[in-house]
Amino acid sequence: MNENTLRPVDRMMKPLKDFLRLEAAGGIVLMAAAILALAVANSPMASYYQALLSLPLEIRVGTLGIAKPLILWINDGLMAVFFFLVGMELKREIAEGHLSSLRKASLPVFAAVGGMVAPAAFYAALNWGDATAMRGWAIPTATDIAFALGVLSLLGNRVPTTLKAFLLSVAIFDDLGAIIVIAVFYTAKLSMTSLAVAGALIVALLVLNRAGVTRPAAYILIGVPLWIAVLKSGVHATLAGVVLALFIPLRVEGDAGSSQPSRSPLRELEHALHPWIAFGVLPVFAFANAGVPLAGLSVGDIFHPVPLGIMAGLFIGKQVGVLLACWLGIVLKLASPPEGVGWWQLHGMTLLCGIGFTMSLFIASLAFESGAGGFGGLERLGILIGSFVSGCLGYFVLRWALPRQAP
Repeated sequence: MNENTLRPVDRMMKPLKDFLRLEAAGGIVLMAAAILALAVANSPMASYYQALLSLPLEIRVGTLGIAKPLILWINDGLMAVFFFLVGMELKREIAEGHLSSLRKASLPVFAAVGGMVAPAAFYAALNWGDATAMRGWAIPTATDIAFALGVLSLLGNRVPTTLKAFLLSVAIFDDLGAIIVIAVFYTAKLSMTSLAVAGALIVALLVLNRAGVTRPAAYILIGVPLWIAVLKSGVHATLAGVVLALFIPLRVEGDAGSSQPSRSPLRELEHALHPWIAFGVLPVFAFANAGVPLAGLSVGDIFHPVPLGIMAGLFIGKQVGVLLACWLGIVLKLASPPEGVGWWQLHGMTLLCGIGFTMSLFIASLAFESGAGGFGGLERLGILIGSFVSGCLGYFVLRWALPRQAP
């Protein structure tokens, strides 16, 4: 069907439906990449897997050079592209999407805040007194939208769009919270020179935006040196992607008297990047970070405070935090519940919020960089188990709570 023949409401919902469909498919690929990483890391190919991730790569121009092992190129470089996409989604949703008004955004904000505070509290309660372990307090606060929507896709069209949209909104605010946490709590010693260079480049982006430049290539040409400057500054390099996204023009109006309609460079770039992120960047990240060697681990290792805190935060903390925050917001009449969504369906969604995976693995790589604390991958084991249990139980709760027929 031609897009011009769609009803206005269908035309408005089409980008969201396309987004959800793509993210669900990406979640399935993400699961496959994680399973493959676990299989390879516990096979005779394990040494080759570790050698590949430790492969040194260097880019040098004159005296300026960046030398990192492959795993850090993935975590600092490819994930900056992912955060660039997250930044564009945030800008679009807040400007004209499901978060564009206080009424629409209030309940997801409550849910996201509760879904970050409670998991962090559960982790801290189990690791209090160990300064190194406490660096991982933010690991269970994350929600992996690709994985969560991948699980939802298994339920087909029984899932109401309002529930999907609510999960998406919570995950977007969750990502915003993760960005703030990374900037504030996982920043190394700062280089004022590099920060000054980054500031000058941000001003250049602002000038491009104010001058009405609409070609994304012009912004990306400044974005690459911005990423290098942020990398050298001590602030995590992925935040450069978020900053760059804020300056991509959302809408360009057609000339007066012209038949040319308005267009959105941000939407166009977001649409073009989605397949590369969903089917390229995130699976590569998962393959590089989910390979936990299980040899030598015992059942008792699961009850180490670090993995136990992560599992408790993802599985219990997310449920308690999101549900309690939603209940308070609705009871105090500060927010409205999603239309046509019952409490059991909302509970199933809160369980899916406990799928931390991508963002949890990323925060764990910052918290315990280079194996700090000697936890030997136990934090990744906690993430995998907590996410797996949350996803499975969330699926079964929703399968029971959702109507048998599509709404």
